[in-house]
Amino acid sequence: MSYAIQPRSRVKRLPERASYDKEVIYRILDEALICHVGFVVENQPFVIPTIHARRDDTLLLHGATVSRLLKHLQAGNPICVETTLLDGLVVARGVFHNSMNYRSVVLFGRGRLLTRAEEKYEALHVLTDRVFPGRWDDSRLPSAKELKGTSIIVLDIESASAKMRAGGPKDDAADYAGAWWAGVIPTEQKFLAPVKDEKLRAGIATPRYLKKYTR
Repeated sequence: MSYAIQPRSRVKRLPERASYDKEVIYRILDEALICHVGFVVENQPFVIPTIHARRDDTLLLHGATVSRLLKHLQAGNPICVETTLLDGLVVARGVFHNSMNYRSVVLFGRGRLLTRAEEKYEALHVLTDRVFPGRWDDSRLPSAKELKGTSIIVLDIESASAKMRAGGPKDDAADYAGAWWAGVIPTEQKFLAPVKDEKLRAGIATPRYLKKYTR
């Protein structure tokens, strides 16, 4: 299954790097921990980072109850969401061809606010376990006051595209005979050993799912 290619989601520069396949797009969304939400209020663009989680063909976004974004969405206005995973730095022989290996997604849609407490509760469950699998059942769960002070936006993904680059540098043919090093510096996201809170009560061991945390 793929998203229909629309003018707003079509990748125009280097279209051979594009994908509109849902599986490809969702895999990138699910791996990323942070997304950036773009919207316009009174001709002023804003971009904000936030936590997200995908649920089927929708995206859950977490925020405070009072924000420009919420007012924008409640008025029925569209938003744009972007996320990028960096996989490597590409060092070319010619400066012009230096690049990066990456996987990115841009999606468009209109959001709606969850208002019922049980909906917000379930959405927070999804958001929590998306970042820390198993943490929801090993924490104090949200109080009624906390639920009231939190907003969850459900974004129906109307259109989306992924854009990716992989592999080595693509130099001009004449430069391959030159005496310049070229290649890729791979990058990876690494999680270190958990550091306990200095106020942690004695005798509480680090949970296994946090000791072995990886993505």
